[in-house]
Amino acid sequence: MTKILFVCHGNICRSPMAEFVMKKLVREAKLDKEIYIASAATSREEIGNPVYPPARRELMSHGITCSGKTAVQMTAADYDRYDYIVIMDGNNRRNIMRIIGSDPENKVHRLMDYTDRPHDVADPWYTGDFELTYSDIDEGCRALLSYIQNHK
Repeated sequence: MTKILFVCHGNICRSPMAEFVMKKLVREAKLDKEIYIASAATSREEIGNPVYPPARRELMSHGITCSGKTAVQMTAADYDRYDYIVIMDGNNRRNIMRIIGSDPENKVHRLMDYTDRPHDVADPWYTGDFELTYSDIDEGCRALLSYIQNHK
């Protein structure tokens, strides 16, 4: 089974959006028995909190629910548990390295690096643009799923 962990700073906006977008795509591709998906934070600030309401609303506008999801923090053990550790921006990489130490298996990549337009996914906590964030995440998840299917 292929295992993917999406990671952002607080696990209340971008990484849970990516988790649930990818779960939908994987379900539609009938790969849900082959691909496991989760998300986590690099910080402890939001641990136990639900997905941020504007992020929930954006997901719902696309027919995606994230009911029951609460923020959790990434641990060093997650490095061995997951095949792909997918981050939203460069700050996430620095914070993950504080948690895992190093990336000897080259598992840590930005989501948008799987697309033809590599860049950070802007944090809607600061931009307020959840629609743009969703658009990037949807594009990135589609590209990541294609990458995984082509590299089995």
